[in-house]
Amino acid sequence: MGAGHSHMTIYRFVRQDQRAGGYLYRHLRQGGKRRRKRTFGPEKRGRLQGKPMIDTRPEAVEARREPGHWEGDTVIGSADERDCLLTLVERSSGIALVAKLPHRTVIAVNSAALKLIRNSGLPFKTITWDNGTEFHGYKALEHATGVRCYFAYPHRPWQRGSNENFNGLLRQYFPKRHSLARLRQHHCDLIAHKLNSRPRKRYGYKTPLERIEELCGALHFEC
Repeated sequence: MGAGHSHMTIYRFVRQDQRAGGYLYRHLRQGGKRRRKRTFGPEKRGRLQGKPMIDTRPEAVEARREPGHWEGDTVIGSADERDCLLTLVERSSGIALVAKLPHRTVIAVNSAALKLIRNSGLPFKTITWDNGTEFHGYKALEHATGVRCYFAYPHRPWQRGSNENFNGLLRQYFPKRHSLARLRQHHCDLIAHKLNSRPRKRYGYKTPLERIEELCGALHFEC
């Protein structure tokens, strides 16, 4: 065979030889494994009819000028354990809250989110969630708190950029596949405080704590 043949031509030749009883296929990188045709079915993750999507949010959310608009997600640890973290990041200041969850379920998420909303002393107007099914109890959370919930579209992490950036910082303490089983809530609070005390270029090198105090004072919020 000449050097001008494409790799697909070579593969066809090898397969023909294999069907004829030859052994050229043994020299392929994948040891003669048949390629399966990739199929792309409909997106199943996060499917829930009628949930409010990100493009229906008030304009004030996008502007990032007033506090109270948050983004939320879960962060998982080791693949063989149920423990995970709930993270909430405020869009105008970057201040973040972290809660330890015993499992990634609607009940666990709503219970933790309710505590954070009621106990943080911070303003909450909206939360834009990731598309995971653990956030599908949003109506109960809205009813209990008055906070409006919205959802990002699947596979578009940039729609929750503040949350994604914070989760990346959090991974400095909890790398992927790192066990969260022994983690306690006071550890989460300590790490969140450290990250909230870190100056950010985006806010003129003010910390998220300084930024939220500035915003709350300007708008007469009690933080």
